[in-house]
Amino acid sequence: MKKLVLAALVVTMPMAALAATWKDVPLVDHNCAEKVKANPDAHTTACLLQCASSGYGILDHGKWVPLDKVGDEKALAALKATKRTDHIRVDVTGEQKGSVIQVASLRILD
Repeated sequence: MKKLVLAALVVTMPMAALAATWKDVPLVDHNCAEKVKANPDAHTTACLLQCASSGYGILDHGKWVPLDKVGDEKALAALKATKRTDHIRVDVTGEQKGSVIQVASLRILD
């Protein structure tokens, strides 16, 4: 029985190790990523909604990192639901594969 439990832990540990969380990072659309890099908190919700078709990403230490299609959908839904007009910061959980974050969850911070 101990060997079975140990084997289960060994198999699931690599999957858990791949998950990552980005906390309190700016959400930025691809069209505006370079323009707002210096002050992403001034980027408006209206602009984020208007540029939705370009795709969303986060600024991680000044570098724009794109979200996958699921992340784009979650970001758009969260933007439509928020009352914030700017200073759009998010917590994102997912897995980074190459240059893209495969999003499991995304939440706009209050």
